[in-house]
Amino acid sequence: MTEKNIYLPYLMRITKITEESPAVKTFRLEFVDEVAAQNFDFKTGQFGLYSAFGEGESTFCIASSPTRKGYIECTFREVGRVTAALADKEVGDIVGFRGPYGNVFPLEAWKGKNLVFIAGGIALPPLRSVIWNCLDLRDWFKDITVVYGARSVADLVYKHELKEWTERPDIKLVTTVDPGGETPDWTGKVGFVPPVVEQLGLSAENTVAIVCGPPIMIKLTLPVLEKLGFAPDQIYTTLENRMKCGLGKCGRCNTGSSYVCKDGPVYTLAQLNELPAEY
Repeated sequence: MTEKNIYLPYLMRITKITEESPAVKTFRLEFVDEVAAQNFDFKTGQFGLYSAFGEGESTFCIASSPTRKGYIECTFREVGRVTAALADKEVGDIVGFRGPYGNVFPLEAWKGKNLVFIAGGIALPPLRSVIWNCLDLRDWFKDITVVYGARSVADLVYKHELKEWTERPDIKLVTTVDPGGETPDWTGKVGFVPPVVEQLGLSAENTVAIVCGPPIMIKLTLPVLEKLGFAPDQIYTTLENRMKCGLGKCGRCNTGSSYVCKDGPVYTLAQLNELPAEY
């Protein structure tokens, strides 16, 4: 009996492309094989490897919610050879997808809690999946707050969804851009994410904070959350940028006894504190 090739990707057809911000696109992908489409399932927080044939693979989260059936979505910035090749694709083109890999955000354990999502720039996509998952299961949770910042108004991704979240009564959205990044018609906040979070005075009682963003944003946001009373096991993040093969084979994401692609990418701050300091 021939063993299944663990590196063989699904064939996915691009059915929609959204230009999110400069050099950032979202692909909606549907399975070419109908049987694969029917059997495929994932949970929020998991990731995949997306391939432009002949150029290689890049690791991104699955940016859509598992409650939305029939397709998956990924959002990426054009930064290298593979993402440049993907960015050249058009609706109808075929790309590859391997996954889902990794662990998940524990939504069951969050039932009855307040949720605070804190994101910066292109790091909103990993949280978009879980935000929509939570909104589609809205009666599971109490208050939901999203704090999202970017360098400029132009750099904000999912602008159409941000507008929808602003208009929904069951979610509080706070958007901010760096000083100098605002436009004359900008109605959100101006300032960096960590001080904006501190100004909001969020309560840590019965609350989970999910943080994803550039390393400097996370580094400066964690002390703010700790000041507000959040314990390390109340703070979650995702480390998808640490991975290469997705299967624990290449060792790129290994740190101590942990492989991010298998033990993560979702970690609590308490778990991260157990990893080597350089991580």
